[in-house]
Amino acid sequence: MVAREVPTSSTMAVPHGPASVGVARRRLRRDLGDREIPEPVIDDAVLILSELLSNACRYARPLGPLPALGRSARAEVVDSVLVGVPTGASAAPADAGQDAGGVLVRWQMHTDGILTLEVTDGGAQTRPSPASPSLSSRGGRGLSIVDQLSSDWGVRDAPGEVTVWAALPARARHARRTGGDARSA
Repeated sequence: MVAREVPTSSTMAVPHGPASVGVARRRLRRDLGDREIPEPVIDDAVLILSELLSNACRYARPLGPLPALGRSARAEVVDSVLVGVPTGASAAPADAGQDAGGVLVRWQMHTDGILTLEVTDGGAQTRPSPASPSLSSRGGRGLSIVDQLSSDWGVRDAPGEVTVWAALPARARHARRTGGDARSA
């Protein structure tokens, strides 16, 4: 009998907001740890996911309402009651029927040892690209960090949505990219 690694993936629909970043990071760390991925790879993956999801929540529009996202993508929906609401505070929006929308977060371990991370949002005014901030700038380094930590990354467009993805080796036999521009998929 020959053991064969099966590709596995996880998809979450999270609220469009900064509190979702921590929820997704914790879930990714736990999931990759359960798969016995090396800790340095987990640390890189968590940082990449943080950057991609933070950018989506800061610059892009949300996708549709969370319950619809969960059904359409077969994703686990993270209830807004659990995300970023202090103990004892009400999680209900001002208008109970109102839903700010969500973002899809996905990661997949491929049989070749490559881990891909994806964040899908409703798109923004501009296409995601690395910035060249000044030394004193408070932000603008996220996609440059993604570029340095990943073996490849890019942007995929579809009607009404944009997916920013990154790939990184989860096994030692894969080398990091030595440079160059991000490629679109």
